[in-house]
Amino acid sequence: PLSKLPDIEGLSPWITPNPDFYRVDTALTVPVIEPTDWSLMIHGLTKREMSLSFDDLLAMDVVDATVTLACVSNEVGGPLIGNAVWTGVLLSDVLALAEPLPVAEQVMAWSVDGFSAGFPLDTALDGRRALVAFGMNGEPLPLEHGFPVRLVIPGLYGYVSAVKWLFRLDLTRWEDGKGFWIDKGWSRDAPIKISSRIDVPAQRRVDAGSVPIAGVAWYPDVGVAAVEVSIDSGPWQPCRIGESGAPGYEAPGQEGEAWVQWLFLWEATPGRFGIRVRAIGADGTVQSGTHVFPAPNGAEGYHEISVTVT
Repeated sequence: PLSKLPDIEGLSPWITPNPDFYRVDTALTVPVIEPTDWSLMIHGLTKREMSLSFDDLLAMDVVDATVTLACVSNEVGGPLIGNAVWTGVLLSDVLALAEPLPVAEQVMAWSVDGFSAGFPLDTALDGRRALVAFGMNGEPLPLEHGFPVRLVIPGLYGYVSAVKWLFRLDLTRWEDGKGFWIDKGWSRDAPIKISSRIDVPAQRRVDAGSVPIAGVAWYPDVGVAAVEVSIDSGPWQPCRIGESGAPGYEAPGQEGEAWVQWLFLWEATPGRFGIRVRAIGADGTVQSGTHVFPAPNGAEGYHEISVTVT
């Protein structure tokens, strides 16, 4: 069951502050685009090709969604992941204006810096809150995170979806073109894999007694149902999962699109111990313990730390 977790030093906050949100770009310099000069072209396999201005976008129905984004190159336990409240317009609403043709399979998105990423059209239409976003944590998008407009697609790694400085959407068949990273050997299909990370104890040396073990777990856009820890390869033990919520936002997102915080109170005795964590998805998927490198479609394996108790 969900519960409010106590404040735990070192635990990643549920909302990642903008300055701390990870960045992985192909751009050598950050593009600077004035909103008055920005437009979004929608071309390809549509009933009508069109262009939207920034004011056109603001005039549409605006929503907030709390979505966790992750980089496919993130190692097990790595930092290339973050959770934010994104503000924008549903990508499905934007595409509906152009009316994609039945033969369209892929949305190919383009950045002004030349980067491209392609993802299934179905992911824009299946009910997840895929956004053409212009806000991040209650502020305009920071320049380095795509100002004035970017894409946020729950459940897909960034290399196929998280296009910053967005200026064009092409509706295509799969054989019509590949995104930037696909030609370099990364997988075309890129759902974010279920995973978890231990944040606490960060110092790896603790006093005997009640010791909090805590971290985050994610499986967008399916959702995390349970988190478990194992001490020294012992039995898996259930953790508390924290209530999700972004103060100041009436609609922080929908179930499954954001990571969860978790906590386990360990009655530690002196010695040296290995601690590992795993997540279980809302669909029953159990996180794999088999080590898999990030290429070509995301790392797998348990995050494990060694802790000395004195």
